[in-house]
Amino acid sequence: MRARIIVSLSLVLLLAITLGCIGASNDAKDNLAKCLTSKGVKMYGAYWCPHCANQKQVWGSSFKYIDYVECDPNGANANPQACKDAGISGYPTWIINGLKYPGEEDLGTLAKLAGCKY
Repeated sequence: MRARIIVSLSLVLLLAITLGCIGASNDAKDNLAKCLTSKGVKMYGAYWCPHCANQKQVWGSSFKYIDYVECDPNGANANPQACKDAGISGYPTWIINGLKYPGEEDLGTLAKLAGCKY
């Protein structure tokens, strides 16, 4: 009986810690995404691109704060002309301080390149 109580309390404590960490992580991602957008950082991609999907998944719900440009004319809110004007040739491509960074980038790298805290 006593062992069951200890195991139950341990599980509750672990759950509380996990939920707290997830919330902090989301806040940090939200803040980073907002910082990137405030500095003019853009992600160019296509709705069918698996690497773009991976990049969006890393951001989770914080992706809504990223300035995303859809390059495929069949995608939602497409702006293929902006992609052409920016010289985008592969997806995803991040533009930070006028420089192109093709491929998936981790959040820490994006923060460092843009001068944002993370």
